[in-house]
Amino acid sequence: MGRAEDVALLRRAIGVSAEARASGNTPFGALLASPDGEVLLEQGNIEITERTCTGHAETTLMARASGLFTKAELAQTTLYTSAEPCVMCAGSIYWGGVGRVVYALSEKELLTLTGADEQNPTLDLPCREVFARGQKAIEVVGPFPELAALAASVHEGYWG
Repeated sequence: MGRAEDVALLRRAIGVSAEARASGNTPFGALLASPDGEVLLEQGNIEITERTCTGHAETTLMARASGLFTKAELAQTTLYTSAEPCVMCAGSIYWGGVGRVVYALSEKELLTLTGADEQNPTLDLPCREVFARGQKAIEVVGPFPELAALAASVHEGYWG
């Protein structure tokens, strides 16, 4: 995938984050794409409406994807997400076997938006570091400075 395709799919993931917020959840969204850029699955956060602490977009998407695709198929996919995956989400991506992760907003940039809000006690551990501790390579692309303002705009007025 080229940068233009990544930007287009990240824009869609940011749209999914807006849909998650509109449905009463925290504003995060992710999607899974095939090697040719076809959107296979979309997922917003569900932790509030479903009352589950593991209801982050990426973790929920990986739970769904692992039931639909083989590890060999997932190794060929790209997970696009509005913000850098947290440690829990990075773990689910790793165990699910996705081959590539692309995100718009970094975890550090997210922390400036969420502050000390108890709903998002951000861990300062980049997903690259989580993946680097594993036994298989996962390509990581991000953040995307040209999309940072758009990704951040979905969070405006949300965090205390």
